[in-house]
Amino acid sequence: MDEKPKNDQWQGTEVYELAGFVQRLAATIIDSFLLVLLLTIVMLLVAAFSDANVPGQMAQFVGLAVPVAYHWYFWTRRDGQTPGKFALGIRVVKMDGTALSDTDAVIRAIGYNVSALLFGVGFLWALLDRNSQTWHDKLARTYVVRNDRQRRIVEITK
Repeated sequence: MDEKPKNDQWQGTEVYELAGFVQRLAATIIDSFLLVLLLTIVMLLVAAFSDANVPGQMAQFVGLAVPVAYHWYFWTRRDGQTPGKFALGIRVVKMDGTALSDTDAVIRAIGYNVSALLFGVGFLWALLDRNSQTWHDKLARTYVVRNDRQRRIVEITK
């Protein structure tokens, strides 16, 4: 009979199926639509409470801060699932199977910009990578996995 160690930390292996590129792309499209809507609302509110048009520096700040805050919130407070990932049944986990910390989420969110460099090569990298990781996954040491069982898996030893 297997017994848990006295410190109540399970030392086994969990098996996750990696999310496919099309699933990840569809989730990104959903999240992008929601982000554009959210950014529009925030920009309208900022413009309504400022004397003139939104200054360029404020628009740039909001354009970076809102997507980072959006991803941070969902990855750290909603089990690694943005609305798009939830709709597709996928989520983000650390390479050791644990949930993302605040720092991990911010690194991964900023890493989206890195992945977008050079015409999105960082996103397309998932097509070539053995573990379907993008550049931002590698930066934050994350996997995007399915919530249900399927064919492609990654084992995480704790």
